[in-house]
Amino acid sequence: MRHDFDCDTSEALAATRREEMVARQMRGRGIRSERVLSVMLAVPRHEFVAAELWARAYDDGPLPIGEGQTISQPFMVASMTEALELTGGERVLEVGTGCGYQAAVLGRLAREVYTIESRAALALAARERLARLGGYENVHVHAGDGTLGLPELAPFDAILVAAGAPEIPAPLVAQLAEGGRIVVPVADAAARRRDSRDVQQLVRGRKLGGELRADALYACRFVPLIGVHGWPANAR
Repeated sequence: MRHDFDCDTSEALAATRREEMVARQMRGRGIRSERVLSVMLAVPRHEFVAAELWARAYDDGPLPIGEGQTISQPFMVASMTEALELTGGERVLEVGTGCGYQAAVLGRLAREVYTIESRAALALAARERLARLGGYENVHVHAGDGTLGLPELAPFDAILVAAGAPEIPAPLVAQLAEGGRIVVPVADAAARRRDSRDVQQLVRGRKLGGELRADALYACRFVPLIGVHGWPANAR
């Protein structure tokens, strides 16, 4: 079922769309964490996209947010969040704030969230949006090169990277606490040989004994992670 709505949409209709999104796109695809599902029901995704896209806010796919960036597919947000195994007391780093939606979801599940965006205009807009919506005082937006992390605020119990990297950035591994989890889309070997940033595997790593032990979860497609420890700005 598809509902079209505009800027005057009632909260009841938006809530109905979220219920459909969670039932079909998340429960139906294997998301099991009740904490994650509850937050996906609560956070108003339509508030994080332009008004002209509200009718598509709960569709099964990414949407543009400006500056060549996107808000991730709802399932992907839920899946990556579930993979972090958050229990509520963590300090989380997100790389790639975008519109702030993923940070808002993390903010409902962790003690503190530090999110960094390389595009200053997007960082400012996300900061203002989260302040306007209220309830996200534990989400702190920074502007800068996310591949460098935020060493002055490390260590982090969990790190989520919302852009495709050629490999897991070493500074992020260094800033991950012992026992901490990192989830990041990483280009597969064939893509790296082609210097291509278009195809990735979603990788989850856990830091044990000072070493990162990582496994690939499934194939995915994200915008490229640009930075010192990411793709160069002119990569294909």
